[in-house]
Amino acid sequence: MISVVIPVKNGGADLARCLAGIAAQEVGEEVEVVVIDSGSTDGSPERARAAGAVVHGIPPEEFGHGRTRNLGVELARGDAVVFTSQDAVADDSAWLAQLVAAARSGANVAGAYGRQLPHPEARPPERFFLDFMYGPDARVQRLDPNAELTFETTLFSNANAAIPRAILDRYPFRDDLTMSEDQEWSRRVLLDGYRVVYDADAAVRHSHDYTLGAAFKRFFDSGVSASRSYLGGEQAQSELRRRAIDYARGEFGWLFRTGRVRWIPYTVLYEATKFVGLQLGVHHMRLPAALRPRLSALGNYWSTTQ
Repeated sequence: MISVVIPVKNGGADLARCLAGIAAQEVGEEVEVVVIDSGSTDGSPERARAAGAVVHGIPPEEFGHGRTRNLGVELARGDAVVFTSQDAVADDSAWLAQLVAAARSGANVAGAYGRQLPHPEARPPERFFLDFMYGPDARVQRLDPNAELTFETTLFSNANAAIPRAILDRYPFRDDLTMSEDQEWSRRVLLDGYRVVYDADAAVRHSHDYTLGAAFKRFFDSGVSASRSYLGGEQAQSELRRRAIDYARGEFGWLFRTGRVRWIPYTVLYEATKFVGLQLGVHHMRLPAALRPRLSALGNYWSTTQ
């Protein structure tokens, strides 16, 4: 049995598309959908129940990316647990079977994640970002002996992922991180000798058009979490800065080549905002405690950590 776990808050039309995409999957076993709703006011719980989902409600202040997904696992009955987002839509009817097969592809495979494609209306910076992160080539990630953890090694996204239940029982998500709980999870299973599969054919449509302020806060929160996982050392942080320069060069070259030159001024500002947010998040312990929640999109996290 496969359980699909979806954290939800005011999912609206996005959630309706997500649920319809799951219902259209061609898979040869029972599928259940488990929705954890954190205070929706737009009828999302009723919409999910009408689609046949199991719905469990929690107060908004109890939401946490790791904590809420762990609760979904507790409520799930499947031996394979698939995680997705309310605004992610399966790209075809084979998505679920493909993703779960990758997660079950070997005793040493801890889990699998799939490609994320942009929605048709996505802006150029988001399109480049998704292709850079989740490209067309499949791979198996493993930790070589004596190698330092890197962003690429630990890359994993539970916006489109499947993990065997037995692995989740042993390696639940950390519940005390702002976000990036998926990459922190990946780090732990890799250190214990497991492998992670990236299956580019198991794709969903999932993209965001953040405002500058929202992008800053998201990357600040990402930096806070990253400082406790794959960016814990100075060498890793130095590598991140080098990779950021390479990323910017690649993005601006892509904008030129694809005739999107007019997007360059905005992209410069957008990427600088993201990078500053990430760096401040990585070094958040050097900031005044009263300032940290103002830079974050997750104020309830800081109320429990200060």
